[in-house]
Amino acid sequence: MAAKSARSALDWGWNHSPATSAALVAGGAYTVATVGAVTGLPASHALLVAGAGAAAQAGADLYQHRPAGHTVARCAAWLAAGGWTATALADHTALTWSSAGWWAAGTAAGMTLARGLVHAEETARTERTQRRLQKWANKQAGEWHDRLNRLFRLEGHEVEGVRPWKGDVGYTVRVRMPSDTPELPADAVRKLAVDLRLPKGGGIQILDGEVYGQTLIRVTAVDVLAKDLDLPDTPDETTVTSIYDGIPLGLKPDAEEARVAVVDECALVVGQVGSGKTNTINVANAGALRTNNTVVMHIDVTGAGISLPWLHAWAVDGTATVPLIDWTADTVEEAHILCDTVIAGIGARKTGHQDRLTEDDKLTVTHDLPEVLIVVDEIAELPPVLLRKLDTIVNTGRAVRVRVVICGLRATQDVITAAMKKQSRVRVGMRVSDPEELSHLFPTGGARINPKSAPYRGCGFYSSPDKEDVVSDPTAFKAYRIKPKQIRALSVTYADRRPKLEAVFLDTEPGEYYASRWGRILPRLYKANKLAPTTIPYTDMDTLYPPINQLTGIPITSTTDTGDDDNAPAPRIVAATTPAQSEPRVGSDLLSTMLNAARTTGPAAPSGGDDATVIQADFGRVIQQAGTPENRPNPVPQLLADAHNAVVAAGGRMHTADLAALLEMDSLVLGTELGKLLREVDIERPGKGTVRAGKDNESKPGYLVETLAAAIRAYNLRDGQ
Repeated sequence: MAAKSARSALDWGWNHSPATSAALVAGGAYTVATVGAVTGLPASHALLVAGAGAAAQAGADLYQHRPAGHTVARCAAWLAAGGWTATALADHTALTWSSAGWWAAGTAAGMTLARGLVHAEETARTERTQRRLQKWANKQAGEWHDRLNRLFRLEGHEVEGVRPWKGDVGYTVRVRMPSDTPELPADAVRKLAVDLRLPKGGGIQILDGEVYGQTLIRVTAVDVLAKDLDLPDTPDETTVTSIYDGIPLGLKPDAEEARVAVVDECALVVGQVGSGKTNTINVANAGALRTNNTVVMHIDVTGAGISLPWLHAWAVDGTATVPLIDWTADTVEEAHILCDTVIAGIGARKTGHQDRLTEDDKLTVTHDLPEVLIVVDEIAELPPVLLRKLDTIVNTGRAVRVRVVICGLRATQDVITAAMKKQSRVRVGMRVSDPEELSHLFPTGGARINPKSAPYRGCGFYSSPDKEDVVSDPTAFKAYRIKPKQIRALSVTYADRRPKLEAVFLDTEPGEYYASRWGRILPRLYKANKLAPTTIPYTDMDTLYPPINQLTGIPITSTTDTGDDDNAPAPRIVAATTPAQSEPRVGSDLLSTMLNAARTTGPAAPSGGDDATVIQADFGRVIQQAGTPENRPNPVPQLLADAHNAVVAAGGRMHTADLAALLEMDSLVLGTELGKLLREVDIERPGKGTVRAGKDNESKPGYLVETLAAAIRAYNLRDGQ
């Protein structure tokens, strides 16, 4: 199905230059003279039209306060065109060389005159504006000189200039301070705001200038942050951009655009529930998708909420021919496949694009070699194994232009890893209740932030490296508002400019699962919906599913990866065996064998002088062997071992109610007892204890195999086994 245009097919904007407008009028006159001579049009009609045009021109010029000389020139041009047309109609000479020559000369003169008049008027208008601004600035400078003297008894100072802001929302006063008073007093902000009678939402900010002794006083006269700021979607705002331009988020208090740089840096976005964080993420999505050199991927295991609005035009409406989001990981398993593919792609880019690293040690982003931007929402819902893979991407992807935007409710260590926070020089903090949250988020300047400076929904603070790679202090901003209807319209506009990953990035073992990604994802996202025909090229192929490690539930995407947390070799048994013993089994049977060995009460067969009957398992991998005397009980509680075996058999994750039914226990009792066992060895369940499992992939309280296996390891280590 062809993509439907979201805009009108005709342009009624009349976007002509003065020269082309004059040429169109001349062309119309020649057409009237030629056709009118054949049809017998009276010459007086041409004079009437010319007179009406001259009168209308005079009225328009008077309304726009144009100079009298310019008005006379334009009216004369109308009358000259009408006079030529009338002469040609009367003598039937429009098609003669003489008449055509006079017409061509008049057209050239009209085009030149039109351009000259407009240029002269623009110059005069600019000069008038500059004179008006200069007069205003001189007046403000005098008032500020007296104000500083009156409020602070300042002498020897000089107001060097006053610069208005964009949108008439405020201005900046540049003051050269006297040597004996290099700074304004501590209460200057309050006194100045009261003296200026600033409205609610206005404010004063005092900053250091470019040289010592220079002070900048920023006066906000209009509360920009209180306004609702719709994301601009005019033609000028949807033109193709580059990721090097940064991603716009909203407006600062001075009405300048707040932009963040994500070419070299990762970004960290935090905000409490209801702060507008999701809207800000979608605004960032719009900024990245507006470019033609960025591939956007999403990880959101809580239902792919940040992806669905951007996929609707492609997957359901069929108005976009390609998916705006290149890959959406809606489950932990799919997130593992995505991360494995990206990690392998990072290595492939480093070795496969050496010929491009001649002038710089970092790749240059183009449409054929795009940046990969991974947006991760609700980071707290991801298990530790996946967080370590994201750490690898954050630490190794900068030179080959693979960056991550991490989103969470808080910037604390229990949500954001140390590597993510350290490598994310771009910080965005939405509205919070406690100043300590912002102080913890921003490395510099956070202690001086007042949350009352951004009190509205959709407000926040941000810091980002500038062109000189210097990270600015946190600055308040108001995020643009973007709605699902606007997202669908932009999806059609942005679809044609989407770049594709190059062959080097995908020519890896995990990369073989990339092509059929939507065959795995779409049936989960759109269960009851009929997919649009635009999805067929992405689903009309064999869907590949990587094998799953039965102990950890993690997909195995390469021959050197067993799917565990450390990517170790395949599990093997270290304990001594007898000839009659069968070969080691795999999956849940293997862990049962190890746990049964740990429960052995009889003496163990000697091997090298050591007792070898206990095997410690780390996510299903044998890490240590120790002797177990007859009188030493099994360190792993039976309930924990049974729960682990059941979750392994279920595929690595299980709801508490289903696990309780399998173990023939009350779900409340099971949750209480397992919770005690986990707390005993300081093991916490990620994502507040909720997991997505079952046929409907619902998010309910439950257990991951990684959590239970970590508890088994902790019990063994605690007892020295």
